[in-house]
Parts: sequence; structure tokens; C-alpha cells
Amino acid sequence: MVKAHAGLPVAYDDVLAARETIGDKLRRTPTFSSATLSRRSGAPVALKAELFQRTGSFKPRGMLNVVAHLSADEKQRGVITISAGNAAQSLAYCAALEGIDCLVVMWQGVSESKLAATREYGAEVDLEAPAPAEAFERLKRLQEETGRVYVHSFDDPRLIAGHGTLGFELLEDVPDLNTVVVPIGGGGLISGIATAVKGARPDTRIVGIEPELSPAMHLALEAGEPVPVEPRSIADGLNAPFAGENTLALCRALVDELVLVTEEEIFEAFRLLYGRAKLACEPAGAVATAALLAGKLGLDGSGTTVAVVSGGNVAPRTAVAILAEE
Repeated sequence: MVKAHAGLPVAYDDVLAARETIGDKLRRTPTFSSATLSRRSGAPVALKAELFQRTGSFKPRGMLNVVAHLSADEKQRGVITISAGNAAQSLAYCAALEGIDCLVVMWQGVSESKLAATREYGAEVDLEAPAPAEAFERLKRLQEETGRVYVHSFDDPRLIAGHGTLGFELLEDVPDLNTVVVPIGGGGLISGIATAVKGARPDTRIVGIEPELSPAMHLALEAGEPVPVEPRSIADGLNAPFAGENTLALCRALVDELVLVTEEEIFEAFRLLYGRAKLACEPAGAVATAALLAGKLGLDGSGTTVAVVSGGNVAPRTAVAILAEE
């Protein structure tokens, strides 16, 4: 077993520690086989149904690990983040668990359902910014004015370690785990999973999937550093404006392959997960399945491939529009 990767911002032991910190505060989500995907892929395929996690996505795993490690003074000051959806909801939920005041910076035009959920979980939401670029400026100003602790939505090492607990569940639930297929936005989820899985089984293949219209990690790996992008994918949960510095380092060291999928491939996977697997996912949650359906992974059938269905927070009108196209 490889317990550490020299020079990387997150190690296997950090994920072990995160599992102890999280304990039973979050759900252990199910992993189940898919006969349809196995038949179409020519190899055993399972789905990790992380859309059943608290708040409807994987995000609380990392957020809870972050807020649990704040000092008493930091908890008193409160937390702040910027997000259009899943990170906003998860930080609001986890901050409430720890009794911490939470402020989320969003922008005008964000999903009404995600905005409402963030507020229902107990966060105050700032909607002064007209667009994402202005929202980041607003975030900086509010952080300086209020003294709140900024919680990064994908690049904090403790957050990444918390996300890695999903990898431990895969290792325990799938004895012949061969390949893990993971959606990528800013890179926090795949970085955590890769740290956990590679630390226990170095030969396991880790494949990251990005929408063609949201290729932040692809471009970062090509450039050797994070670069700004203008993401436009229907998979809004993956529309990160850049990859993280920590996630880039981890993906460069631990991820075996990155694959791009088209919007139509995402739509097809979304419809299959709804219709055959009965998983009411969001478009971002369908991206790993999209790569499988499109035959882009070159599976050899030597073990089970798991596609992570990372979230289920989709606006009803978006789901209806995609399903109606079938």
C-alpha cells in the first residue's frame, strides 16, 4: 500500500483522517451494478450514486472536513464562499451542523432552486453581482469587510481530503475495482478520489471527464498552470472558471487520463440514467456515464468500472427539456 505521494498537497493519510472527522454525519451512498451500461460497454460497470448524499451532491464530504477544522476564533467569525449551486448548498448545510454563520456570494440569474436550497440550509446569500466576474470582486470585498473565513469550493487541501472518502467507499464496495470514472469541474472530487484509491491500489485506473465546453483541467494540464476559461456547458456543476493549483498537481500525478464529452453525449447519458437507472441526476452527474456510453474509455473487461454520479441538483425545467428531446 502506498500511503503518501511525496510533494503533493494531499496524502492518503489525510483522507483517512477526514473519514474519522466526518464519521457518521454524512451518508454512505450506494454503489450498484448497471446491466445496461455493462452490456453497452462490454465490461462490468457500476454506478456510485452520490446524488443521494446530503444536499444532493458529493460536496458536503469536503466542506464538513474544512469547517470541522476551523479554530474557535474562525468559527466565531463565520465563513464565506462563492458558488452558483452545489458548493453553496453544502457549505450552508455543513456550517449549520457546526453552528457557524455562513454567507454565500452568488450572482443574478443563478438557479432559483439552488438559491432557495442554499437559503433553506441556513446561509445568507449575497446577490448584488450581475455576473460571475463581478461576483468574485464582491467576494473579495465582503471577505475584507466582514473578516469571514473563505472556504474554497474545490482547491482547499482539507476539502480534497474529505472528497477522498468517496474513494474509500468504492474500494470497500467493489472488490474488483479496475477503473474509476469521475466528472471534473475545478478538480476537487477527482483529486480526493485518486489520492484514496491510488494510495490503496496504485494500479487502479483513474479517468477524469470534462465537458468540451468546460475544459479547465485539460487547459491547465496543457499550460502547466491554471488558466481562465469561459465555461458554457449544460453541466453547470462543472463550470469552474479555472482548475485549482492543488488539484492540478494531484491530477498531474495521479490521474491516468482525461476525456472530453460533447453536450449531446451528456444529454444521452442524462436520459439513460433517468430512464434505465432511475437516477434523477443533474447534467454534471451524467458526465462520467456519458464517456462510457460514447465508448471513449477503452475498457478491457478485466474488472469493474465505476462511474460516479456526482449530484442530483437539477432545475425541473432543465430536466424536462433534456428528457423531451429523446
